[in-house]
This record gives sequence, C-alpha cells and structure tokens, in this order.
Amino acid sequence: MRPKSPALEKLLKRAMAHHQRGKLRQAEAGYRKILRASPTHPDALHLLGVAAGQEGKYDLALQLIDQAIQYNPGYAAAWKNRGSLLHDLHQYQPAVESFDQAILLYPGFVAAYNGRGSALHSLQQYQEAVESFDQAILLNPADASAYGNRGNALIELRQYQRALQSFDHLLLLKADSAEAYNGRATALYGLHQYPEAVKSWDQAILLKPDYAKAYANRGHGLLELHEYKAALECFNVALRLKPDFPYLAGMRLQFKRSLCDWEDIESESRQMESQIENNERVAPPFMMLASTGSAALQKKAAEIVVGDKYPPVGEPPPRQPRRDKIRLGYFSADFHNHAICYLMAELFERHDKTRFELLAFSFGREKQDDMRIRVSAAMDRFLDVRFLSDPELARLSREFEVDIAIDLMGFTQHARTGVFARRAAPIQVNYLGYPATMGASYIDYLLADRSLIPEASRQYYTEKIVYLPDCFQANDTRIAPPLKSYTRASEQLPEQGFIYCCFSNNYKITPVFFDIWMRLLHRVEGSVLWLLKANPWVADNLYREAERRGISSQRLIFARGLPLSEHVARQQLADLFLDTLPFNAGAMASPALWAGVPLLTCIGEAFAGRMAASLLRTLDLSELVTATTAAYEALAIELALDKERYQSIRQKLQRNRQTGPLFDTARFTRNLEAAYTTMYDRYQAGLPPSHLGE
Repeated sequence: MRPKSPALEKLLKRAMAHHQRGKLRQAEAGYRKILRASPTHPDALHLLGVAAGQEGKYDLALQLIDQAIQYNPGYAAAWKNRGSLLHDLHQYQPAVESFDQAILLYPGFVAAYNGRGSALHSLQQYQEAVESFDQAILLNPADASAYGNRGNALIELRQYQRALQSFDHLLLLKADSAEAYNGRATALYGLHQYPEAVKSWDQAILLKPDYAKAYANRGHGLLELHEYKAALECFNVALRLKPDFPYLAGMRLQFKRSLCDWEDIESESRQMESQIENNERVAPPFMMLASTGSAALQKKAAEIVVGDKYPPVGEPPPRQPRRDKIRLGYFSADFHNHAICYLMAELFERHDKTRFELLAFSFGREKQDDMRIRVSAAMDRFLDVRFLSDPELARLSREFEVDIAIDLMGFTQHARTGVFARRAAPIQVNYLGYPATMGASYIDYLLADRSLIPEASRQYYTEKIVYLPDCFQANDTRIAPPLKSYTRASEQLPEQGFIYCCFSNNYKITPVFFDIWMRLLHRVEGSVLWLLKANPWVADNLYREAERRGISSQRLIFARGLPLSEHVARQQLADLFLDTLPFNAGAMASPALWAGVPLLTCIGEAFAGRMAASLLRTLDLSELVTATTAAYEALAIELALDKERYQSIRQKLQRNRQTGPLFDTARFTRNLEAAYTTMYDRYQAGLPPSHLGE
C-alpha cells in the first residue's frame, strides 16, 4: 500500500466532516478532488459510494464501493456498507455474504452483525437473524438498535415473551423510542394481552404523533377488545397520515361493513377495485369477497398479496414411498367452537382410519371447549403449534411426512399462508375456510363442485379444481340437542306475521340488498326482519337505515348469540332465510336448512356468491336459486303471500334434508376420501395436479 499523503489526508478529514454534518454536496466535492489526485484512493471511493447510496443512487454507490474493495480487499467498513447497499437493493443473500466478509476481517464489528441480522430477517431466516443480533448485543450491550431488531425477529418466530424482553431492554437504553413501544405492543398482542398492548401503542403515538403504523396496529388491538368504533377511527387516522399504507384501506372498508356504516361505501369499494386493477396493495383478499362479485378481481387481490408477502420459499419435500395410509394434515386456527368445526367435526369422526391417518395442526388461541375436545378425539394426533414460526411449522409437517396438507383458513383471520409457501406437504389443498382462489402456485387443489365453479370460470382460479359429486360443503348432523325450546315471545318476535331472517355476518349485508329487504317489509304487512347483532353499532346503524327507507325500526329484531344447537332450535321460528350477495351465507346457511328454514339466494359469479346455490341444488331446491335481484325480490314477496306455495317448499325441504346427499356426511366423507386418494395416486405416479371429477 502506498504511503499516505498528508495533503490528501487533510482533504479527506475535511470532506468527512462535511459528510457527518449532512452536507453531502460539499463532501462529494472533497472526495472527487482526492480521486482526481489519486484515482485508486480506497477511502475516497468508499465514502463517495456511501454518499451516493444516501442519495438513492444505489448502482453508482455499489460500483464505487466495489472499486474501493478492489484496491483494498481487507477494507471491513467497505464490505459492511456494501452489504447495506445490497440489502437496500433487496439482494439479501449477497448482502449476507458481504456482512460475513466484514465480520471475517473484523470479528468485533457490531454494525456488520446488525446488518447481517437484518438481511437474514429479510430472507425469513429468523432464527439465524436472532443469533446475529445476539452477537451484536454481546459485543455491545448498549446497542439499542440490536435489541429492537432482535425483538422484531423474535416476533416472526412467535417467541413473544422473549420479544417483549428485548423491547423492554431497548426502552431502558432509549426511553423515548416510539418504535420500541410499537414492537412491545406487538409482542403483547401476540401474547393476547390486548389492553396492555393498546397502552403501549398509546405511548408510541404520544412519542410520535404521526406514527401511522402504530395507529394501524392499535386499531387491530381495539378490534380484539370489540371496540370497533375506536378501531375504525385508528384506521382512519393511519390512512390520513399514510394514504398508501399497505392493505389498510381494504381493512378499514371491511370494518365499516362490520358496523353497517355505509357512508360512501359504494364509491370507496369502486375506488379500491380500481386500485387492485392497478396492482396496488390496497386490500387483504378476504375483504374483497364482500366488496365485489368479480372472480377476476378476487383472484388479482390474492395474487398481489401472495407476491408481496407469501412468495414460494424453498423446494418441495422429497417424494416419500407409497404407504398403506395416506397422511392428512388439517391446518387451522379454528379448532374450537367455530363455524368451520361446526361443519367439519363429523367428517373428522367418519374418516376411514384404516386408510387415512389424521393430524390436526392447531395454531389458534387455546380454547378448551366441547368442539376442541371432540375434534382432538377424532384425530390420530392433535398438535398445538401456535408458537411455532411458519418455517418451523412447515418443517414439522415435513418431519411427520404429511402427504396432503389441507388449509382450512386461506386468507381468513389468523391464517398461516407462509407455512404453505414453504410446502408443508407435497400436495396442498384449499378447502372451506376461504371461498375463493388463493392465487398461489403452491396450492395445488381447490375443493368445489359444479355449481360453484363452472368450467368456464376455471380461469379465475390458480388451483386445479376438484369437483366433488354432490356439494362442496361438509356438514355435521351430530349437533347436540338444544337445552330448551324457543317461542316467538321468548325471542321478542311478533306472534303473527311472516319472519324474514338473515343470520349471516353483518359485513355481508350490502345497501343494495338492504334496500330489497326494506321493500319486502313494505309489501308484506306485519312482516319483520330478524338479524344477528355482532356489535352494538350494527343495530343503531340499521335502525337508522330502515327509518330512512320508511320502515319502523321496530320491524328489525336482533338475535342474541347462542351456541349452535340452541341457534338451530331457535332458527325454526323463522319463515325464510334471505341470502346476501356478493358473499353468500355458507356456514350459516347449513344450520338454517337443517332447521327446516327455506333459504332464498341470488346466484353470483364467484365462488363466494354461489355457495347457497350449491347447497340448494343438492337439496333439489333449485326453485330457491334466482339469477337476478328482481327475481329474488319477487320470489321473497311471493313466498310470504302465497302460503300454499311456501308450505310446499318447506315440506319439500323437510323431506330432502333427511333423504338427500347434503346432510349425508358418510357419503360426503367417502367422496372426499376418493378425491384425496386420486390426488395421492397422481402424485405417486409422478403426474402433476389436474382438474379432478370432471
């Protein structure tokens, strides 16, 4: 190495002083002056590259730093900054390699360990990231950033208690860190300590009033506390601060629907659809099901989030030799008293254990209720995996050599799509929980039927379609008998008059269908509309909407929540279940039909808008499937006024629910097992997934 020039060293110190004060133009001028005198000066090349990177000129920055390393291969700081640039360019593996070289040259390089951990985090190698941050902390226990980075990686590993400790340690070092309070709150949220989490988000916002992320996260915490109005306001503030906050506009719109707050709902929905057309990260896919009936838009929303958050990771598991029993893995956060288990429990119990081995991977909050006990008893293994990270859970499934992984969640709340992105099994299936395409190459099959997905609509689904012979939906006929009987008086229903009902989730109710329902009440004297009330604001908003349409709020009656068996018994008091569109009743349609209550639907284009039609056609009740809203409205009036026709349909339903295939769970189980066997046989034969049951 040539001897240092005192004059150049003086120039370098002056340029570095400008750089440290943020005067990049003066600093760059100084570095270039040095390079005119000494074109191979490593420090000037390196620092000019750093300045270029600070200005967002990443390609130039990388070129300059590479030149500095070329002239001084042992330049640890240059290797570290090269890693930082590569990280900013999303070249995470090369970034790790650069940080490794910096550490090799200087084993005590705290910033390199921190950068290495961040790159590993971006590669979703969270355990390795934690180990890198641990080393940074070991070298410098006062390095606040390492504690924060470590906490974020531990959250991804679902090690929430350890993450909480990291953020608490960070706050000891930096008490005014809004980011630390946000991370701390996220860890508390993961521990289901929602009031404490909200308090930490409050502190983050107090320290940083324009902290959009903290407002958005606080909104999620308030939702868990059922403070829906306050949650919606948090989403509003977050979007005012950051209008392009990923997926928040769709989340906000969904919870407006949950409150039946319809102000500007249609215009906001159309705007969101336009943004999705433009590939913007505006809405979680599930939120689109109640917003649009377009199967193409639903597919695009799914593809956006998969590309952004859940791209395929790694290779498929190695092929296992054929065995006597096909190993099924059912994955869900809802193995408790939940709509999915209400449909699936008897299927689990009826599976042929001589041909299938059942594993349940449960990643929801532990709830020891009667349904969890029942489901766990039906499984060969019931695994509580809620604290495993996505990579750990995928690896566990592979270690158990699961042949077919059935995702019962899709994009619903608490879903673990990242597990399937890592190939939990050689065959992966989307079933029941999410009535749309996942938009992911690693989901091989979607269980459906011909009513749900006509052949012409298969273009809107990335999965291969498995056409089950009768109906897509499993049902449980072993519902426990109710503990009491119900009367109109006990449910505050009028003793006389036709009772329309809709026990779907409130977010599925749209202004268009509410308009129709109010016109029904106008036309059918003495009729009432019986609805669920998920939160107090629903009733207030719908009372107001009814009054605006000239209907007394007294003709809207809200049902209290009951266990399923009690709800089925109570529901027999209703005369006609009114379906919704674009998102039909699914899990709530079956209890109505099992209770003997006719259901009227208007069929849509996408899976979610065709579920009720599938159930009704399986019951040979196609006369209750209408193709237009006008026909839906006319038939709803006719059935209320034509008692003879209504009674004929109700009697037909009573007969067919006992003799038809919809509630023949043994038959459904055989059909499903035949589909699983065909999937498995194709895989063992080395054939790719294909549409089945055509």
